[in-house]
Amino acid sequence: MKTTINRIVLFANGIFYEPEKLLPELKDDDYLIAVDGGLRYFTPFALVPDLIIGDLDSADPEDVQRFKTQGVEVRQYPIEKDETDLELALLAAQALQPESIWIVAALGGRLDQTLASIYLLTSPKLENLDVRLVDGCQEVFIIKDSKTLEGKTGNRVSLLPLHSAVTGVTTRGLNYPLKGETLYPHQSRGVSNHMTGKQAQVTVQQGLLLCIHEWSGKNV
Repeated sequence: MKTTINRIVLFANGIFYEPEKLLPELKDDDYLIAVDGGLRYFTPFALVPDLIIGDLDSADPEDVQRFKTQGVEVRQYPIEKDETDLELALLAAQALQPESIWIVAALGGRLDQTLASIYLLTSPKLENLDVRLVDGCQEVFIIKDSKTLEGKTGNRVSLLPLHSAVTGVTTRGLNYPLKGETLYPHQSRGVSNHMTGKQAQVTVQQGLLLCIHEWSGKNV
């Protein structure tokens, strides 16, 4: 196992939209976790997981055994359990105290799983970590104080309040600026903004804001 962990990358069993854009961003010292059926992404991309975790009902048993023979740790849980495989993987990742966590292929496919993955970002156990859902064409993360977005002119940015109204929302570097304003869950005002340069900043006074940052550069 890697002794010093800067970033943990979890591969879930959702849709991996643009792997050719994301895979080059992986680093040699990343700690890789295959979340059950997410193991299917490792062999095609010549990756080796540091940990395989889940009830393994959707993972290829031959792949599991092959990696286990290579010394990869496998943590198998009962199918009937209170947590999703991704939640178990996030708890395992958090225990390793990384600086950041990427969750790959957790968007798309089943709506219930996608929403559950998004709400997992609000876990108090993750509040001191930089945790992002990424898939090659977008990143999704929580803003509860201030975040800087790295991208390019035209990247679409949507800001959605979670749970309740989010107050004191201020943006810089977005086409439609917000200046200490309140966003409400029942309104769509924060949808489809655009970056005006390579960086943008979003600051929140109170509440949890879901940021969806698309890297495509399309002004839609």
